[in-house]
Amino acid sequence: MKLHYQSLKRLKVQDMVNLWNQEMGADFPMSERLLIQNSFSDCNLFFEGSYLTLNEQDELVGFIISKMFQENREVNLGQDVGWIQVLVVHKDYRNQGIGSELLRKAEGAFQNQNIKEIMLGRDPFHFFPGIPANYEQTIRWFESQGYELNEPYGRDYDMVRSFKDQEEVTLPVIQNISFTILKIEEKDQFLHFLKQSFPGRWQYEAHKYFEMGGVGREFVVVKKEGSIIGFCRINDLSSPIIAQNVYWSSLFEHNLGGIGPLGVAKEERKSGYGIAVVEAAIYYLRKRGVSSMVIDWTGLVSFYEKLGFKEWKSYRNLQKNLG
Repeated sequence: MKLHYQSLKRLKVQDMVNLWNQEMGADFPMSERLLIQNSFSDCNLFFEGSYLTLNEQDELVGFIISKMFQENREVNLGQDVGWIQVLVVHKDYRNQGIGSELLRKAEGAFQNQNIKEIMLGRDPFHFFPGIPANYEQTIRWFESQGYELNEPYGRDYDMVRSFKDQEEVTLPVIQNISFTILKIEEKDQFLHFLKQSFPGRWQYEAHKYFEMGGVGREFVVVKKEGSIIGFCRINDLSSPIIAQNVYWSSLFEHNLGGIGPLGVAKEERKSGYGIAVVEAAIYYLRKRGVSSMVIDWTGLVSFYEKLGFKEWKSYRNLQKNLG
């Protein structure tokens, strides 16, 4: 059987979506819009390490998407780090070396860029924070390729809660504290707060949010005497970006919303503001008619269980040191 490999091409996006859904769609249903947003439209897409595999009939039977941080901005998410965003091989073509060859090509391209560490998932505009834990055969295969579980911090979770139609929630009331939706004129104050309190990925994602047309409705902010001391991201199907906690919305019969990330300034913690801002997030999403809510990529299972959330999906964190 003759196979050929070629660089990633956007004109193959629908074939990629079809292959993805054939192999993973029952758990993680992909759309053309989401694949374009998270892969082709991300300026960190590493074309040199991203490939398609086609058979003799020019049919897509496998692909790999790689990323490395290529933006010139204040926040750098990945010095010397590369990411494998996804690797998919048609089930009828497995055990023929296709996955190994795609991975070899990606790793070689990373080495040419002096990348020292490769992570599976966790990329900017990621699909997964790791390999889904129920994909045990996939985990074992990557381990055979030299990838190691990052223990003891090697497991993350998505959590979910559904609400009955008449189930009411209220906005928390705390003296001298307010929980409001961010206004666009508060953008600079909010970004400054993130830079001071949460520099890194959350700061980066907030900048991307505004650059992609966000106007503030996706953030609940905690204010004390007029100053922002905390926040919680909320997403729904009307948001300008398909956010990570609503990626798999087609698995839900009713309107889906997403909660997180969230954070409170260090000096204001242990006052109950963290759990209160999640309660506020639930309140505002319920006002928008959201019936089910997902919290993605978290290790704080017991914290969210206090608010009625339960484990839904889990992921294992694997990485490889290229030396």
